[in-house]
Order: sequence, then structure tokens, then C-alpha cells
Amino acid sequence: MLNWDDPLAGLGRNKHTPEIKVRPGMGVQSNEALMKTAGQAPTVNPDPDTVKQEQTDSAAGAMAGAIAAGLENIEMGARRIQVDDKKIINCRADLNQLVPFKYDWAWQKYLDGCANHWMPQEINMTADIALWKSADGLSEDERTIIKRNLGFFSTADSLVANNLVLAVYRHITNPECRQYLLRQAFEEALHTHAYQYVVESLGMDEGEIFNMYRELPAVARKAEWALPFTQHLSDPNFHTGTPETDQKLLKELVAFYVIFEGIFFYVGFTQILSMGRRNKMTGTAEQFQYILRDESMHMNFGIDVINQIKVENPHLWSAAFKEDIITMIREAVDIEIQYAYDTMPRGILGMNAGMFKEYLQFIANRRCSQIGLPEQYPGAANPFPWMSEVLDLKKEKNFFETRVTEYQTGGALTW
Repeated sequence: MLNWDDPLAGLGRNKHTPEIKVRPGMGVQSNEALMKTAGQAPTVNPDPDTVKQEQTDSAAGAMAGAIAAGLENIEMGARRIQVDDKKIINCRADLNQLVPFKYDWAWQKYLDGCANHWMPQEINMTADIALWKSADGLSEDERTIIKRNLGFFSTADSLVANNLVLAVYRHITNPECRQYLLRQAFEEALHTHAYQYVVESLGMDEGEIFNMYRELPAVARKAEWALPFTQHLSDPNFHTGTPETDQKLLKELVAFYVIFEGIFFYVGFTQILSMGRRNKMTGTAEQFQYILRDESMHMNFGIDVINQIKVENPHLWSAAFKEDIITMIREAVDIEIQYAYDTMPRGILGMNAGMFKEYLQFIANRRCSQIGLPEQYPGAANPFPWMSEVLDLKKEKNFFETRVTEYQTGGALTW
């Protein structure tokens, strides 16, 4: 138990343990300070046996250093956080104080994510295994769609998770938003788990699927597009606080939430879910149905963060910056259209690549509207209206009649 008059008492101090620096009003003093106050000289040369014990007890020394460093940064008696102190980025308020909430939408999304928990092993893959192993169960085009989408998504969700943990979390300075980011990071890990579970269940070549982003241009192109948009944020020397760096953060949030999760995922989701609607690969399709619902919430959270940053920092949303974002979105649409042609060179499942072109333009229009940009593809319509049905958590049974699809507490979520 710590002694607050001497936090290091009993833990051992060696030459590597930082001395506690006393701030005015902290009421915490080091042993040396207490000894000086009492008129005693501090011990300079400790007993050799003590030194030997301290050197071998590295764990205790590390713990003492951590405690000392932590106490240096705590200002005892500081005032409590007020709602107006909070900001999405560049906030100097204490990030350890979760409440009072300023962004109720962020906390609600965290609760919604927790209320709609699922695990890949809950989904029955028996029918998929039989169909995949059957010589005439699936066409080569159908097998290509399954493989290429597993190859893309298994890498994509790892990219998103690493970007969250190594980059975005560090620069978002609001505790309720960070709370949701932690939930999202878990869900990204869950999605990668789901892809691995499908690959293992079907007896696929794991090396082929998980290394596809290095070997197949159609998959590699999207991963290569995303990688540069995390380099600034993951650089330990990168810090927000200037218009230039704040715009870099905002641009990379748009890249991952609006484009990567909001555009790049939709060809694959539609292809896999269309197979499920035809009673093929129903377990795999059900995994993707749950993942799509999670990703939709991730995207909506990211859009809320982007819009809140715009409100708090209107100078960042300049005309030149908006043009830059529009160019980025249009480029992404072209890349995803090419992915549709690469994965579906011939018509299949009542779909063709041309339909996906219009669908992606329709989606891009929605994404632009959500972040306050003009629509880029006038008149684009949705050729797959049944995709809206996939996101309906109130359905009693899913569209491919395999099992009840509400999450464990899915009634808590409204769309």
C-alpha cells in the first residue's frame, strides 16, 4: 500500500528512479526533502547489500519510477472539468475525466456497440463448408468473389485497427470519443477474427488469403491508397495544434471513415450479401451482415467527429481544403469501380460491374452530403435497394433464412 507521505517507501529507489518533484500545494515530499527538514543529511552512499538488492529488483524499480512520473503530472487540487473545457482535438483538459459528457452522441454510440455484441463462432458454417467442398456447388466466378473479398477485408480491418490504435486515438482529445474508439478497435479485431474463422472453416489456403494484398493488384490497389493516409498521424513527432497539422488530421479522418469504410467496403459487402440472398454461403454472408452493421456505425461516428471538428475549427474547412477532399473522394470512387470490374468481369448473381459504378456514385453522393460537400454525381440512383434491408436490426429473421439475426441485445439499437 502506498504511503502518500513517501510514495516510494518500501519499493526501493536506485539511481534510475526519478526523484519526485514537489509542486506547490501537492503535499508530497521525497525522503530526501523530509530528512533535510528534520536536520538530517540524506544518505549518499547506501549499504552495498542494499544496492545489490535494488539492482536485482528491476520490477520494483520500474514500478517506483512509474509512480514517481505519474505523480509529477498530477496537480493536486486542480479544478473539476467543465463541459465547455472539452474539445475533439487540441484540448488541454484532463483526458482522464470522462464526465460531464459534452458529446452525448459519442457515448451513445459506445453503448450501442456494447449492446450489439456478437462473436464469429456463434454463426453456423456447416452449410458453407458443404457447399465450398462440393465440386459443382459454386461457379469459379462465385469462388473468386469469396476469396478476393476475404483477402481484401482481412487486410482492410487490420489497417483500420492499426490506424486507430497507433494514430487516431492519440490525437482525439475527448474521453467519450476515445471510449468509442476503444470499442471500435475491439470490433475491428473481431472482424479480422471472423475472416480467419471463415478461412479456417472452409479449409482455404491461409497464406493465399492473408497475403493477397501483396500479390493481387485488385486488392493491393486499395490497400496502397490507404497506407499514406496514416503515415503522418502515426509519426511520434507529429502533433496537432497548427492549421496545417490539424488539416492533415482532418483529411486522414475523411480518408479512413468516409472513404475506406464508407466507400471501399461496399462492393465486397454487396457481392457477399447477394450470395446469401440466393441461399449460397449463408454463414459467410451472415458474418458479413454483422460486420456491415458495425462498419456503418464506425462510419457514422467518424462523420460526427469530422463535422464536430469543423464546427470547432471552421478555419480548417477552407475552399481549397474542400476541393482537395472532393478530388480524393472522386479518385476513390474510380478505384472501387475498377475493383468491381476486377472481381466481377462477367455478370453474376443478377449483378454486373456497370451496376456497381452507379451504386458507388450513389454512395459517394451520400458521403459528400454527410460532410457538407456538394454531390458529385447528379442523378445517381441505388440499383441495390435491398442493401438497406440488411441494416434493419429490427428484422426477426435474416433474408437468407438461417437464424435470428438480432444481436444479443439488438433491440437497444435504432437506425
